Amino acid sequence: MTETAMATAAGKIGLRDVRVLPADHELFDGPGGLPGFGIRRRSGAGSSYFVMFRTREGRLRRATIGTHGAPWTPETARARAKEMLAEVVQGGDPAAAKREFREAPTVAEMCERYMAVAHAGKLPTRRGGSKKASTLATDQSRIDSHVLPLLGNRKARSVTTADLEAFMQDVADGKTHRREKLNNPHAVRNVRGGMGTASRTIGLLGAIFAYGLKVGICSDNPARGVLRPADGKRERRLSDDEFALLHDGLAKATEAGMWPHAVAAARFLALTGWRSGEAIGLRWDDVDLPRRTARLGDTKTGASMRPLSREACVGLTEQKAATGGDAAGLVFPPSRGETVMTGFKKFMGRIVKLGGLPPDITAHVLRHSFASVAADLEMTEITIGAMIGHKGRSVTSRYVHSADAVLLAAADRVAGEIARRMREASVAPVMDLAIARLARAVG
Repeated sequence: MTETAMATAAGKIGLRDVRVLPADHELFDGPGGLPGFGIRRRSGAGSSYFVMFRTREGRLRRATIGTHGAPWTPETARARAKEMLAEVVQGGDPAAAKREFREAPTVAEMCERYMAVAHAGKLPTRRGGSKKASTLATDQSRIDSHVLPLLGNRKARSVTTADLEAFMQDVADGKTHRREKLNNPHAVRNVRGGMGTASRTIGLLGAIFAYGLKVGICSDNPARGVLRPADGKRERRLSDDEFALLHDGLAKATEAGMWPHAVAAARFLALTGWRSGEAIGLRWDDVDLPRRTARLGDTKTGASMRPLSREACVGLTEQKAATGGDAAGLVFPPSRGETVMTGFKKFMGRIVKLGGLPPDITAHVLRHSFASVAADLEMTEITIGAMIGHKGRSVTSRYVHSADAVLLAAADRVAGEIARRMREASVAPVMDLAIARLARAVG
């Protein structure tokens, strides 16, 4: 039905005019009112205020102000219409600005574009490489679990620093906590909050908004102004008693029939201080047992050459016999499928529980414990970094193909000490570092 337009005889639209306005009619201010200001009622009960104007180019525009009802009354809507007409005098176009905002990408759409570019390898990291698949999976999980539920429908350009501070507090308070069913009929995921999760998610949003700023989605990066707490660096390490309990957990896991390669991987992490992803992704063509060296081409910190202690090599030799040692095969294969052992975190949790250890013991704690034992033995930061692949400690791995005697002696000494604390017999006498240096200098 065609709408009928008319002007009020009273000069200005009032509440009575709004109440009696028929469906499919428009009513404008009359003489003495604001030119172009009106209200429109469709076939339903709702009515909306608008203002009509011409741009500097002479184009007739209509800009909707809002639907009748708080906060919009004839008086408040007319006041807003005056502000919009003042913008027109200054060369603005409120209708175009509103349409542009309405069509502007949401936070959800910006996140989707960011992840698509990241998966394509077009977002270089600080080290110049691309984000790894595991990092991208973590990013997507944080987006799905926290960002989309709380911010997904917001226009990206409308988000402020105050909004992100409120978001961080909501995540920290557990507002996004829930249980989600996964594709597997029996699999569920517990989405948890906490200040650590909130802080890391804000860090991710900082990268996403930086991308949005770069491609013109938003005009600033509101995450830059968010004051977030320290990112919960985990300094937990195993005590001597806990090392012994870890040994018990590994033994009980074997007795209980746990997947043997998961048990072997956990022991390997305790003796090497590697990241769990590096261990479960290790393939036999990365390992040189005669030289006691592993060459990892794609770690979190880039290419890395790692020394292998005698303790670790015993375990690897047993693994080679158990797996067949195919060059392209995984050292610690999964219980099913051809990919890496995605369920290792659960296996690790069961080993911890069987050993009677606190539930906060994770693969990362094993890594920190290895570094802490090395520090107890008065090894330098450079030596420790070379053994466990800290950032900036494996540059020379581009030029050498095997660990030197000093580094191997250091790995032997730390692994031997850890084996002792785990109540395991050392497989070989441990060479003192001073003796190792002397042997290298002489021979």
